[in-house]
Amino acid sequence: MFATFPALLRIPLVMLLLTVNIVLHVLPLFVFTLIKVIMPVRMIRLACSRILIVIAESWIAVNSLMFDWFTRTRWQLEGLTDLRYDGNYLVLCNHQSWVDIPVLQKIFNRRIPFLRFFLKSQLIWVPLLGPAWWALDFPFMKRYSKETLAAHPELQGKDMEATRRACEKFRHMPVSVMNFVEGTRFTPAKHDAQSSPYRYLLRPKAGGVAFVLDAMGDALHAILDVTIVYPNGPCTMMDLIAGRIRDIRVHLRELPIDAELHGNYENDVAFRERFQTWVNTLWSEKDTRIGRMHEQPVVQQQDPQRCAS
Repeated sequence: MFATFPALLRIPLVMLLLTVNIVLHVLPLFVFTLIKVIMPVRMIRLACSRILIVIAESWIAVNSLMFDWFTRTRWQLEGLTDLRYDGNYLVLCNHQSWVDIPVLQKIFNRRIPFLRFFLKSQLIWVPLLGPAWWALDFPFMKRYSKETLAAHPELQGKDMEATRRACEKFRHMPVSVMNFVEGTRFTPAKHDAQSSPYRYLLRPKAGGVAFVLDAMGDALHAILDVTIVYPNGPCTMMDLIAGRIRDIRVHLRELPIDAELHGNYENDVAFRERFQTWVNTLWSEKDTRIGRMHEQPVVQQQDPQRCAS
């Protein structure tokens, strides 16, 4: 609709509207969070939790609508069918850019339970957004370097404790738990430093996935394996805002959570080896799929919301 506006006008306008959208949604979010915190009545707190999700979904929907209006991005989607808003999912995805997050939010918003990401603890200090993520029960993880753990061994396992506390809370609400299995965004430098055996991916970190599956137990009913490709190469949030991302390709497949995927990853050596093999196989298949997705010809733009229905 507004994609033909000159960039000098369009980019500041998009950034202004995104900021206004944040403020308009975050302020009522904080009001209902305060009510939830101070009210001892369980029914009122549950009602506030539902209202918070409605506000968050509205926030995402408006952001997605603005990107539709101000960009000419072509979407090619495969497999986004039979999704359940009342289902509980573990969402696994490759990670290349912060753009991955609005992409996932756009295609899944109001199609599956609200997506919650594991965030670095430093992000809680981001103005407005950090407290909003906290209010929406996003788990914040404190990562320690190998040097810090060597100097302070008592910190070992603290991130897993935070994961378990978050998962205990998630067991009692409709949820989609998001995990970027590589643990960090892909860059050629990281790829080379890892000597990654994959062409398009970093080495997967199986421990976090295994821990979530074990902590959530039978509360999760399926895994959503998501693959995102940007055919024109690496991109940033500013590229998205400026409308410089011409194509986004997404592949989705639903995987069952078999009994073999549950076990004690830390203490059961045999299970750990089986689980690592499963994750490595998943990642090998994803790497091959990414190669095919890069080779696909451009097709007519698809509506992510319609394709996800």
